[in-house]
Amino acid sequence: MLSSLPSTGLLAQTSSDKPTQIEVDLTKDKGPLKPIWAWFGYDEPNYTYMKDGKKLLTEISKLSKIPVYVRVHSLLVTGDGEAALKWGSTNAYTEDANGKPVYNWTIVDKIFDTFIERGMKPIAQIGFMPQALSTKPEPYRHHWKPGDNYNDIYLGWAYPPKDYAKWSELVYQWVKHSVAKYGQKEVESWYWELWNEPNISYWKGTTEEYIKLYDYTADAVKRALPTAKMGGPEVTGPGNEKSHVFFKAFMDHIVNGKNYVTGKVGTPIDFITFHAKGAPKLVDGHVQMNMGTQLRDIDKGFEVVASYPSLKNLPIIIGESDPEGCAACSEDFSPQNAYRNGTMYSSYTAASFARKYDLAQSRGVNLAGAVTWAFEFEDQPWFRGFRDLATNGVDKPVLNVFRMFGMMPTTRVDVKSGLAYDYVRVRDASVRAEADINALASKDAQSAAVMVWNYHDDNVPAPDAPVSVRLKGLPNKKVLLHHYRIDKEFSNSYEVWKKMGSPKNPTTEQVAELEAAGQLKELSAPEPVTVTSGEATLNFSLPRQGVSLLKLSWD
Repeated sequence: MLSSLPSTGLLAQTSSDKPTQIEVDLTKDKGPLKPIWAWFGYDEPNYTYMKDGKKLLTEISKLSKIPVYVRVHSLLVTGDGEAALKWGSTNAYTEDANGKPVYNWTIVDKIFDTFIERGMKPIAQIGFMPQALSTKPEPYRHHWKPGDNYNDIYLGWAYPPKDYAKWSELVYQWVKHSVAKYGQKEVESWYWELWNEPNISYWKGTTEEYIKLYDYTADAVKRALPTAKMGGPEVTGPGNEKSHVFFKAFMDHIVNGKNYVTGKVGTPIDFITFHAKGAPKLVDGHVQMNMGTQLRDIDKGFEVVASYPSLKNLPIIIGESDPEGCAACSEDFSPQNAYRNGTMYSSYTAASFARKYDLAQSRGVNLAGAVTWAFEFEDQPWFRGFRDLATNGVDKPVLNVFRMFGMMPTTRVDVKSGLAYDYVRVRDASVRAEADINALASKDAQSAAVMVWNYHDDNVPAPDAPVSVRLKGLPNKKVLLHHYRIDKEFSNSYEVWKKMGSPKNPTTEQVAELEAAGQLKELSAPEPVTVTSGEATLNFSLPRQGVSLLKLSWD
């Protein structure tokens, strides 16, 4: 039966286009829908406790029923705590005139306090190198800005330590301090990891020096708290040959290598990390995404982990999982990043996260989280095309996809295959032919949810797509539908800002309007659904790069 949706949601069959038929079977359980989306990260740790940073963290913490994990760089970098693009510092470690270590946890604690106060959990990234320990301490701080050479950032903080024993003691003292301040149970729920992307210039040492540093770091973490969770190596782009070689060398060492600290075979590891990014570009004046590139890197990372029988079941955290690689590169200097303000980012996010579940299942690995490397950039122009979740305290459309994920029940159910794309086709060919109109669905005892997207790699105008969602396995009782939508008209602060004339300095009233527009909106008033013999059909039109969440509930 058709649901009695109001005119805003009912499919207007004014064209001859046949609806995309999506069949959801609530009786076919596909296992847990893990909250892999509830993980976020960013380069600039000092934004954490600034005005818009605290506001956005509050928003992020509220979108999930379970704790959100946050990963930030530069937690051990020397400096005054001033925030800047691609930079942060805490001054956690310095040395006195005699070379004696001086520990100062004030700024690190301020960052972690901001998380903990909101019920969030840190992925405590152990890095980068304090100036007093760096083998090349000068020059140390960069002053990079968009448009500069990205390689300018890799200075003294990226080098190995001149004293591994002092490094080990620093790590030990940090973990011990954290247990004393936050309690053992709390710190046991964190993830401790070493460094970031050591297969590229973030690490100026060799592969073997990273492995040595990992041994010293893991030993220190476990001495301070034997039950702490320790992991790595956070390599980026496992599909790249050099990255693949680095990743395998690290994994081989974990299993069979001689430990630099103990002299024994093997090194402790509790979870495994790597990064995967897409590759947008400009084509004929429009942005063309490349989801396939990102999914191929994810698949290759899963393949590497699955090839080690003793490590295959460990949790995997994709430490950065994004449409491309530079959050701080605005569209002013990188026009291919123009996707970030509008609905292309939100539809890409919906479609790509759904395929991460499929890829993990196909490889038989344990995907725990996929970190969206996007936050906010304090005191920057409005909607400048940074990869962020909010601008000047106003939420962007992409954040509403995560709100949708947060509303989905925790048991995944079957969406019938046979649609234009499955995870294999997207992985191998991206979305370059017809649109990817598909769904992710889940249930619990009293509700079900279906996230439907209309995604294409090419950001060009297209007619709205008629969609028909047929649900099987509903209870034969009163069912209520809430239909949430992200498109140009709904849950979209960017379109409202443009209609205002793209003000550089919005008034107080305009800011309030933008804040409201940034929240997740319903397409129409909640409606009862007619269920016959456990089935119902929901018909609606979905704009290109739009996302709908159909949330059904019953007593």
